[in-house]
Amino acid sequence: MKPEIIVKPGSENSKAKYWISEHYKYVATTTHDPETLSLVIERAEGVWIYDVDGNKYLDFSSSISVCNLGYPTHPEVKKAIIEQLEKLAHAAGTDFFNPYQVELARKLASIAPGDLPRKVFYSNSGTEANEAAIKLVRQATGRKFIIAFYGGFHGRTMGSLAATASKNVQKKGAFPWMPGVVHVPYPNPYRNPWHIDGYDNPSELVNRVVEFIEEYVLDKLIPPDEVAAFIFEPIQGEGGYVVPPQGFFEELRKLADKYGILFIDDEVQMGLGRTGKMFAIEHFNVVPEVITLAKALGGGAVPIGATVFRADLDFKQPGIHSNTFGGHALACVAALKTIEVTEKLLPHVVELEKIFRDELLPLKERVERVGDVRGLGLAWGVEFVIDKKSKTPDVTTRNRVVKSALEKGLVLLPCGKSAVRLIPPLIISEEEVKLGLSIFKEAVLETAT
Repeated sequence: MKPEIIVKPGSENSKAKYWISEHYKYVATTTHDPETLSLVIERAEGVWIYDVDGNKYLDFSSSISVCNLGYPTHPEVKKAIIEQLEKLAHAAGTDFFNPYQVELARKLASIAPGDLPRKVFYSNSGTEANEAAIKLVRQATGRKFIIAFYGGFHGRTMGSLAATASKNVQKKGAFPWMPGVVHVPYPNPYRNPWHIDGYDNPSELVNRVVEFIEEYVLDKLIPPDEVAAFIFEPIQGEGGYVVPPQGFFEELRKLADKYGILFIDDEVQMGLGRTGKMFAIEHFNVVPEVITLAKALGGGAVPIGATVFRADLDFKQPGIHSNTFGGHALACVAALKTIEVTEKLLPHVVELEKIFRDELLPLKERVERVGDVRGLGLAWGVEFVIDKKSKTPDVTTRNRVVKSALEKGLVLLPCGKSAVRLIPPLIISEEEVKLGLSIFKEAVLETAT
């Protein structure tokens, strides 16, 4: 199978042009960029997307890692949802009890890294899962401060927004957001405040970040015994698909343990198989006290978020935290089947990682405007720069690559200042991976050289 472009996306005779115009009349402004991504989706099947003009595209976006199991819904997840619809969809799960919440919570507790007793709070999205995590650690420890990282994205509601620091536009006009969050540098091997090459000198970069946190934040800014948790993405998503050096989280864990600080591991974008392990933090040999999930958890069909936490951190009395729709029966059944299907796909993701690595890494040497290539599993980022020496972000070239790829039949999404993320559904075949990467490389070589 190959992409088929019948009507050029965004052209004057495109039906997409009409629907985009109508969208701006009736739908609130969010993050659309019709100049770069003039895609109006009508339907999708497997790893293929079809637009309103009949064009057929290979998907390397997974709808921001929501549709990890492909489109429209994986057959096994669809079957489970339909069967559950005949029984029960919603049943006020924070007032009454049902077996579906228990079964999913038991499963999440069993697959979470580390031999810890765990409980689960259900919500509808990643930002809600992180809001619950922040409230949880504050009430459990009696400490009020949270340390987050530059480049991190944790959501757009007022608590998680306070921890977010990937783009300043995300906070535009929103102040005051939740107080008590302090940001520190993330150990980005390619781009960090100390201009350290973190690929050649990973230990130096790790030490510099940890020393900064201890010497400048915990010694001079906030008392360590008032810090409840570090919140982080093990691989930063919106910040550019940034993979930290091995050893960073182990050193951060030592610092956290020294002062009794907890870990909130935001797995909303990288969790559930995206990196070749069920949780991305498993690549880094530490056990977080709190894990947040959403996006892929509902199998691309049902919204659900989850905050998975060490059991003794649980809310101290009923009513401290709750919601209406989080983890309703239908969502829990969908999530349970999604996990079951995903577990079987992990070896496949590991195999496909080798193809991504072999095909993408040479671009870093071959193309002057490709500054960095990084990734694990099926989570890859390619960062574009004006030139390798200055590392000045090249947003224009990045956008041209995304647009060119779309015109050739490949769907991509930008991330970070000037990066592209390549994140196909986990069900993608080796043949389809190679096809998508060839289109991407063609777009890069035509646009970025």
